[in-house]
Amino acid sequence: MKRPFVVFTLVLTIVAACGDSGGATTAATVAGFPREIAGISLDEPPTRIISGSATHTEILFAVGAGDAVVAVDAFSDYPAPAGELPHLDAFNPSVEGFAALDPDLVIVTFDPNDLVGGLGALGIPVWVLDAPTTVEGVYAQIAEIGMVTGHSEEATQVIAGMRADITEIVAGAAAPAGPSTYYHELDPTLFTIGSDTFLGSLYGMLGLTSIADAAGGGYPQLSAEFVIAADPDFVFLGDGACCGQTAETVAQRPGWDAMSAVAEGRVFVVDEALASRWGPRIVDFLAAVAAAVSEPAQMSGEGA
Repeated sequence: MKRPFVVFTLVLTIVAACGDSGGATTAATVAGFPREIAGISLDEPPTRIISGSATHTEILFAVGAGDAVVAVDAFSDYPAPAGELPHLDAFNPSVEGFAALDPDLVIVTFDPNDLVGGLGALGIPVWVLDAPTTVEGVYAQIAEIGMVTGHSEEATQVIAGMRADITEIVAGAAAPAGPSTYYHELDPTLFTIGSDTFLGSLYGMLGLTSIADAAGGGYPQLSAEFVIAADPDFVFLGDGACCGQTAETVAQRPGWDAMSAVAEGRVFVVDEALASRWGPRIVDFLAAVAAAVSEPAQMSGEGA
């Protein structure tokens, strides 16, 4: 579910010092604060953040808030400094383990084990930021994180750079001669994505349509017979690193060698991290797919 962008206002507070001197001073509150997250008020940007997802780890570092991150989830491997931080189990989290790091903000993509309630009872806000469904949703989430961490200007710069890069990639990609379809494999059991997913929207920018749309879209599990009959123009494997899938292994599947994408060298292994995260590096994923679509004969079987 896309989380709407929150518009913050600058509040100027005039504080009068009433002492014997009779003097008065003024002070400005931080933009966007106080801010309420999960029913808990933050009066200033957090300085001890736990990131419960690899995506949000990447966003936090990209907007300049990396110094405030004290721990990350088990899959946070980018950028390099994140790998040096304590890694926590964000899928089966321990309230006590999280609280022991004394965070003043925890960011997660969902609420496992009622982390919101458990940490909330200790006065620690848990911010649930689920996956957006569009690139505009990504920009909004980056802007929100920048605002809350006190790095709004840096977030604006990140977003501007992403917009410019994506515009250039899409404009430079070879336009398909006609309607082009793809099959993006999530795992060898043939789970895939539809055009209505976030990842599908990236493929859509390049004029590609998922064969899974005929199965209702979303994240369906297809049969081998369905994929072979659909005969997609491109096959993208998101299970190379996890499951050893390659253009060669696909060609060895019964009946798959008859598919045009297999026979004509349009099967590509994609970076699983880039394909599963919605941070600033969606630009890199889009560039890799654009290169594969534009020059399939030169990139057959290589990591896209």
